[in-house]
Parts: sequence; C-alpha cells; structure tokens
Amino acid sequence: MDLDHARTVAVEAAEAAGALLREGMRGVVGVRAKGEAGDVVTDLDLASEKLLLERILTAYPSHTVIAEESGLVGAAGGEWTWLVDPLDGTNNVAIGLPAYVVGVALCRGGRPVLGVVHDPVSDQTWSAVRGRGALSAAAGSSSGVRLAPPYAPSPHGPLLAWTQGYGVSRGDATVRALRSALELNARRVLQLWAPLLAWAMLARGDIDGIVGYRAEAVDLPAGALLAREAGIEIRALDGGPFEECIDGTADDRSFVAAHPRAVPGLLSLLGLD
Repeated sequence: MDLDHARTVAVEAAEAAGALLREGMRGVVGVRAKGEAGDVVTDLDLASEKLLLERILTAYPSHTVIAEESGLVGAAGGEWTWLVDPLDGTNNVAIGLPAYVVGVALCRGGRPVLGVVHDPVSDQTWSAVRGRGALSAAAGSSSGVRLAPPYAPSPHGPLLAWTQGYGVSRGDATVRALRSALELNARRVLQLWAPLLAWAMLARGDIDGIVGYRAEAVDLPAGALLAREAGIEIRALDGGPFEECIDGTADDRSFVAAHPRAVPGLLSLLGLD
C-alpha cells in the first residue's frame, strides 16, 4: 500500500468536497432532523459524502468505507478501512456559522495510518501519515509546513476544547463532573460542534488541549492521528494509554490530549490523576 498516494487521494477528495461545501453555503441549505437526540443532517452532508465515496472507491474499490451518513460500505473486517466525515460541524452549518471541516482517515487493522482534515473556510488542509509527522498546507499546494506546537502555558489557565458523543445523555454524572472541573479551572472552554476542527487547532498550537467523552468513532481517528504526529500526547481519562482505534466501545473513546508537558496538569485539573 502506497500511503503517499493514499494521502494524495484523500487530500484531493477532501478539498473537492470542501469546495462543494463552500459553494453550497452561499445558498439556502436544506436541513432536516436526524435521529431522536436533536441532531440534524443537511443536503450538503449528503452531497459531500457522495463525492468522497466516489473518489475513494474509484481509487480503492476493494477497500471498506465507513461514512457518517451511509454507514458501512463494503464488507466489514477487511485490512483497509476508510472513515469519512463529509461535514464535521453540521449543526454550525445549519445555523449559518462558518465553522466546519471535512475529515478522512485510512485505517489498517482498525488503527489509523493516515488522517486528513480540510477547512473550506480558510482553504487549509492538515494531513498526517503514521510515523511521518503532520503537515499544514494551503489547498492545492504540493508542499506543506510541519506541525510542531510549542509548550506555552498561560498563568491564567489552559484554553481547552470539549467534545462528547451524540449518545451521551444530559444527566450523565461523569459529564457533569468533567464539565464542572473545566469551567472552574480552565481559562476558556470551547465547544465547537466540530471535533476535527478542534484537533486541527490543537495540532497547530492554537489551543492547549482537548477533553473528550465517548467521542464519535468516525471523526476521532483522523483528528487524533493528526495531533499525535504533531507531537501531542493522548491519554485515557484514567491517565493510562489511549489508542484511536475504530474497534471498541464508546467508553474507549474518552480521553485528554495536550502537549506532553501539559498532560499531567490537565489530568490534575480534571481531578483524574
């Protein structure tokens, strides 16, 4: 498997989908309810996903794809699986807020080896191949700048992002405890409704960390791989090791992520160390 070629396919597909989304945001966006938890889906989600599926399956017809709206495409359990989030930030788009990205990951044996995040608003793309670092590039560029966020603690506390899965109930005791600790101890807590955008911000060094609880399986691997390859450390909520695999349960997708020197303080802030 040529991962450089796979990166090119993923980047070009994500950027094409981003152009579609950016153009679609200029008109009226069709929005309808999705599920029973208050989530929504737009016409742009579906159009972007159709484009991404066509691009990926044309290049790799024998691979499996798990897409946000279509679910499983192809047989499960294969060696190579693509994860597609055609519009991460759908709720933002539904209210006209320009904070959304496109995410694509390629996993081998359930473990991500390639991650791509494209921001149609800034026309920037971030990509990572496991063991080769993470890059930031303008859309359409053949080169990029290596991501390496510095350790720059603030005396006023960290700037953190929070994300949780759609299935988490409002009455979840762990959520209440974590959010309370964040509100009391962090300088700011961002809830972007676009987890992949938060991962890109962390990989760039714009924010100090992310706390996630039962995160969604489709978007987590691309963002987590991007951050890891930029030098970010990710731990489970108990401080133990964390692996961004597509297997496992929702509880396996709870984590803290920050610069390695900041992780002990983040766990302490949450009262989890």
